[in-house]
Amino acid sequence: MTLNLDGLIPATVLPMDADGRIDEPALRSYIAWVAGQGPVALAINVDTGEGPHLTHEEKVRVLQVVREVTDLPIVAGLAGPSTEAAVRQARDFKAVGADALLVFPIPAYLSEPLDVRVPVSYHEAIAQVGLPLILFQLQPALAGLNYEPDTLRAMASVEGVVAIKEASFDARRFVDTARLIADLPRPITMLTGNDNFILESFMLGATGALIGFGAVMTREQVDMIEAWDDGRIEDAKALGRRVQRLADVVFAAPVGDYRVRLKECLRILGVLESAHVRRPLMPLRDAERAQLADVLVEVGLLSDATAGAASRS
Repeated sequence: MTLNLDGLIPATVLPMDADGRIDEPALRSYIAWVAGQGPVALAINVDTGEGPHLTHEEKVRVLQVVREVTDLPIVAGLAGPSTEAAVRQARDFKAVGADALLVFPIPAYLSEPLDVRVPVSYHEAIAQVGLPLILFQLQPALAGLNYEPDTLRAMASVEGVVAIKEASFDARRFVDTARLIADLPRPITMLTGNDNFILESFMLGATGALIGFGAVMTREQVDMIEAWDDGRIEDAKALGRRVQRLADVVFAAPVGDYRVRLKECLRILGVLESAHVRRPLMPLRDAERAQLADVLVEVGLLSDATAGAASRS
């Protein structure tokens, strides 16, 4: 399989029942829905899919289910926290159909200054499994880390690294990172993870988007990226305004609630039957459900009558 990361890579949600167990029928239905709208790949078991709250066995099972539903490339989230654990995860994820790994920052990186040998050796060990690696620069508000330039250069030099997801939610840092990546001796795909400036990320150098907001308004984002790539700038901007309006509500403070907000949007739209999340994550209050329904109407995804009924259910 040729791994093309230029385009939309939705970080998918994980449907659950009221007890926080994985709802496999709902997962199959949702993956079929999102895969049918033109993304170039799917990101599974990442933060949007409540990956940090899943056991290893659950992550393997989720990947198995997704692979049974779609032939799209699968980017699997990998989160250590030790090198030995990460290598085991990588092997198991590869065995059930993962095509690439999104390598999360781990607690061992939380040292100032960070010894560059720590992330480099960690990525080198994972790369031995034989799957392409995607580096991950993630804002601290979501338990991530922003790397120093020398650290990023060293990590990007690891054989097997093919892309970076930049999700600092900081446009200045994104530009600096894009310039650093462009100056490397071999090509590295620049992926935005910045749900707070999606279209603008492409204006600033991204060629793909691996984002949680891709879980909803998927077709609109695929069309937006295609319009930008085709030079249809006004079309891209018009779609970008609609996309960003809902994204700004979904990713409002506290940003960690974006997971349940995405599920609520999908529930209101009829894609999911429920918006359950795994504790200690919390459900939304009625007022916020109503706000999401109103914005779904505003961006043209829902009628007023449907919104009223959905926000009350």
